[in-house]
Amino acid sequence: MIKIAMLSTGEEVLHGDILDTNAAWLSERFFAEGFSLVKRSTVGDSLISLREELTMLALNNDVVIVNGGLGPTTDDLSASVAAEVAGKELVLFPEWLKELESFFESRGVKMPESNLKQAMLPDESTIIPNPIGTACGFKMQIHDSWFYFTPGVPREFKRMVDEQILPDLKKQHPDMAGQACSKLYTFGSSESSLSDLLDPIELPDGYVLGYRSYLPFIEVKLFGPQEDLDTRMRLLKIIHDLIGQHVVSVDEPMLDNLGHLVSSRSITIATAEQSTQGWLANWLQSNEQVEEACGHGWVLGKRVDVGSGEKDMLAATLALGGATLEKCATDVALVTGKQTEQTFTVVLATQEGEWGQTLTFNRKYSSREAEKKIIGTVAGDMLRRYLDKKPIFVKYSALKTEKEIYVPQSMISK
Repeated sequence: MIKIAMLSTGEEVLHGDILDTNAAWLSERFFAEGFSLVKRSTVGDSLISLREELTMLALNNDVVIVNGGLGPTTDDLSASVAAEVAGKELVLFPEWLKELESFFESRGVKMPESNLKQAMLPDESTIIPNPIGTACGFKMQIHDSWFYFTPGVPREFKRMVDEQILPDLKKQHPDMAGQACSKLYTFGSSESSLSDLLDPIELPDGYVLGYRSYLPFIEVKLFGPQEDLDTRMRLLKIIHDLIGQHVVSVDEPMLDNLGHLVSSRSITIATAEQSTQGWLANWLQSNEQVEEACGHGWVLGKRVDVGSGEKDMLAATLALGGATLEKCATDVALVTGKQTEQTFTVVLATQEGEWGQTLTFNRKYSSREAEKKIIGTVAGDMLRRYLDKKPIFVKYSALKTEKEIYVPQSMISK
């Protein structure tokens, strides 16, 4: 197995002014092709820090991808430091200077003197052409490690990786097998609870389970050889059988899965919200298929009382659900009722009947936004279960169920 590392450069990346999306993309892209990264690091625009990191990476890795620092300004140091660490001189590459002059000429402007710097590369390095920008990449050897230097602009970087760097790596290492990652998106369980259920599974060689937690979902990820589809599908079935009540989608986010279900059933949706304050409608309509199905949406403030004076929170929300369904003339209405401290209500109203539940958070969240995400996702999960012909109610580990009720349409009509 070859050891591959990535180094991201730039003060804006180091200090969080911009997200390092290039690193995340490269990790996923390389993994799929069998070239897993063993290390990712970041340094700012410091000559000393960059020199030290390049030296350490060269001594401990077979391949290093360096991203950023190839621009025309004085803080772009990658080429000069690479030359210093490798004991090389910076020399003019006439072929790239010609490309630069043509680049500016085609735009009707004279090339600034500062761009000449982008044609100065370490001696004996190999140009990695950039078909859409002024910063070429280059490949060179430092100690026993091969370095690929790339520009930081995402669309330039990704194109150079796909068209030049990956093909070069595959040529040098033809035996590397691609990896696949199958994802089960879960909602309503904790990472530790999922782990307790899945840890007893004896995975074959080459397979490993991983978890990614982000509110309100936890991804269960199965990594394995790309070509071994039969084994991966068998393992996925075993995993799904163990945690199926919490799985909201497979290999796509829950909302995308919900979009497919909504489209296949050709339903229309209305929303009425108090506790989620418009979050639910905004989330649902961020998916094009769901957006096409959405009719009216109401957002009610805390001062608004619903349910014709009902004192029971769930009864009031059920009344609002029925009214929303009738007034908006849709197939389905999703309603989030008023939140009282840690307790809230959610209702799904349909032409067949109404499902409602009162739930309480098991812990305090850091913000109202976090609470709205969870409440809105409960509503979306109820709709998903209805469309998928699954039981509407399920026990969520992060929530305590206070009350559940189903009212068939025959009783509502009376």
